[in-house]
Amino acid sequence: MKIPNLIERLKVIAILFGIFVAVHIANLLSGGYLNSYGIEPREIDSIYTIFAAPWLHGDFTHLGNNMLAIVVFSFLCLLNGRRYFLVASFLIIAITGILVWLFARDALHIGASGWIFGLWSLIIALGWIERSFRNIVIALGVVFFYGGMAFGVLPTAGFVSFESHLFGAIAGIITAIFLERNRKLLTETATPRRSLEFGKSRRPWRFSLRGRKQR
Repeated sequence: MKIPNLIERLKVIAILFGIFVAVHIANLLSGGYLNSYGIEPREIDSIYTIFAAPWLHGDFTHLGNNMLAIVVFSFLCLLNGRRYFLVASFLIIAITGILVWLFARDALHIGASGWIFGLWSLIIALGWIERSFRNIVIALGVVFFYGGMAFGVLPTAGFVSFESHLFGAIAGIITAIFLERNRKLLTETATPRRSLEFGKSRRPWRFSLRGRKQR
């Protein structure tokens, strides 16, 4: 891994970390007011909060647990490129949020675990879909060290949004398949370089609550 690439990936993770911490501090200072921007299933006025809910957490324990996982899976996903990570994260958050809004229990759903489960399943799915040596090794490593997360999609404690876990995992698989079939979304928009032989363009980049439910 080249040092510049490593630095770029660490910058992305540092920015994510900073946003999570800043939002949580602002939420604490507001007395938890920001939690009102969690997802309220089937409430029309709440549909836009699918993009706000992943940044909100009930307490520092909830935040800390999710931050550790988001750092690990974000770094692994970033191995496919920054653009891949950004597009994949957007799709996972959107798909998970819509499914939670449509089908989850009536409660206030907050937290990044849907996003986390999405990245988790995406990384595993890539090992099967792309079948490159690197992605297979990474997928096997994730299964070995984080395979127990599969139990998180089952109903457990009432204050845990297992729906976010389940729909996040589904969203990750959908995203992996979609991006594999639509690589143009990951292609650089810069003017293509022509070769002297056939005028071919340069190859494109390859590239988840309580009466509020915590995710």
